[in-house]
Amino acid sequence: MLEVNVQLSFSDFRLEIAQNFPLSGVTAIFGRSGSGKSTLLRIIAGFESRARGRIAMSGEVWQDGKRQLPPDRRGVGFVFQDTRLFPHLSVRGNLEFALKRAHGLGGPNLEHVVGALDLGPLLDRCPAVLSGGERQRVAMGRAILAAPKILLMDEPLASLDEARKAEILPYIEALRDETRLPVLYVSHSLPEVARLATTIVVIDAGKVATVGPAAEVLSDPATAQLMGLRDAGAILTAWIAAQEDDGLTRLDTVAGPLWLPRIAGQPGRRLRVRIAAQDVILSR
Repeated sequence: MLEVNVQLSFSDFRLEIAQNFPLSGVTAIFGRSGSGKSTLLRIIAGFESRARGRIAMSGEVWQDGKRQLPPDRRGVGFVFQDTRLFPHLSVRGNLEFALKRAHGLGGPNLEHVVGALDLGPLLDRCPAVLSGGERQRVAMGRAILAAPKILLMDEPLASLDEARKAEILPYIEALRDETRLPVLYVSHSLPEVARLATTIVVIDAGKVATVGPAAEVLSDPATAQLMGLRDAGAILTAWIAAQEDDGLTRLDTVAGPLWLPRIAGQPGRRLRVRIAAQDVILSR
């Protein structure tokens, strides 16, 4: 468990968060711009020295009234929106730098991360010639190779167009499903949160407004105002049942079958389906 009980005041804003975060899956920190999401992530990472309160992970105190561990001793991996790759190093150099920082802590090896994020063709390139999606994959790989205890991702897709977002999302899903590395994922994009999150923490005006499993939070009419009425909807767990001859994929859900334009994958693959309330029509 990551225990957070912190306060940080600005001239026109106060962040006051008391929340325990699970150390499994993807916990999405969701809220409107200016609600305090990124500030909270920076406090957890140790970048905001003025923050007061207590942070502890699995019983290890990172900060309290007497103790303040610097960022490099907290075991945190951080993926920024602007990637912050070293421009003078190749992709391989950026990744190997992270390995050196790991100091043999037992994280994933270079070959595994390169394969998982499909970085092989990029290893000898410099960051300047990479696309935005490629740079984010390298930034994710570098963060993972540092053998962090937790990965913090601050709006990693905000600067990308829809095509590049579609390129990156499967890699984040693989990170969620295939590793035991907990992720705190800041976003104000509800489609991203609905696709990735196992738990959602909604922040409004510097405080936690609601928290719970993703399907429950996104389907609760009481939270629709916080999430944005235009984005209200529900999540269903689905499995690919068959690839039909007419170019459709049939999905099985507890609510019955759904047919969608063809989705890549073999029968049995588990998916999430988000149904927006504005797309539902009821008729007698």
